[in-house]
Amino acid sequence: MPLGKKTYIMGILNVTPDSFSDGGKYTTLEASIARAEEMVKEGADIIDIGGESTRPGFEPIDANEELGRVIPVIESLANKLNVPLSIDTRKGIVAEQALEAGVHIVNDIWGLQGDDSIAKIAAKYKAGVIIMHNKPDNIYVNLMEDIKQFLRKSIDIALTTGIAANNIVIDPGIGFGKNFSHNLEVIRRLNELKELGFPLLLGASRKSFIGKILNLPADQRVEGTASVVAIGIDRGTDIVRVHDVKEMTRVAKVADAIIRGFNFKPEEVSR
Repeated sequence: MPLGKKTYIMGILNVTPDSFSDGGKYTTLEASIARAEEMVKEGADIIDIGGESTRPGFEPIDANEELGRVIPVIESLANKLNVPLSIDTRKGIVAEQALEAGVHIVNDIWGLQGDDSIAKIAAKYKAGVIIMHNKPDNIYVNLMEDIKQFLRKSIDIALTTGIAANNIVIDPGIGFGKNFSHNLEVIRRLNELKELGFPLLLGASRKSFIGKILNLPADQRVEGTASVVAIGIDRGTDIVRVHDVKEMTRVAKVADAIIRGFNFKPEEVSR
């Protein structure tokens, strides 16, 4: 996926009963497949499949339950879709079986520093990895420097384990180990993370800080998400992870035209 030309859209497919925004909507195989196919039609470049909610106060589940949710979906979609699949997991055993079933990317909310087998598994399968910043509290000495220090450690783990540099994407972890003010500051200063030298993913879709600003529930935060997506692209984001694929594809296309100087064919421009 050549970077720089456009912003890539990662569509969220939560096959969980308890995710903060869409829990319970795609728990059947038929519903999850239909949603994935719909997101690709709407413009998704990647489908990110998650079987365990990681919202604040989430109830952990064991690997067998997570595998039971995601593997049938992955096996079905791997034969139906022509876009890369990603597995959103913090467990090495889930990552490995998902890669066997047909995913291409491991999206780890603990940046390879939780389950240390994930890095080895990703290297073995030559998979892409999304390394997200996270921490068990929201106490910082220096917010951006602390995040960069964590990500540098994760990048070093990846490279030392044998993951190719061009298979690494970094994610500042909006909403994870951060309070309201931290989330806003990280988004404001996203461009500082580009100094690490890796593509940047932003996952802020429908998150609680947007809800606090707008005083709206999760399913009414599309405009707030759009604002964050546009600002993120302006500050160097390469991939946005979103629920509202159709709307954010449109936002990204306009932002890319302005910021990246995307060249449209004459017939694509209405007069």
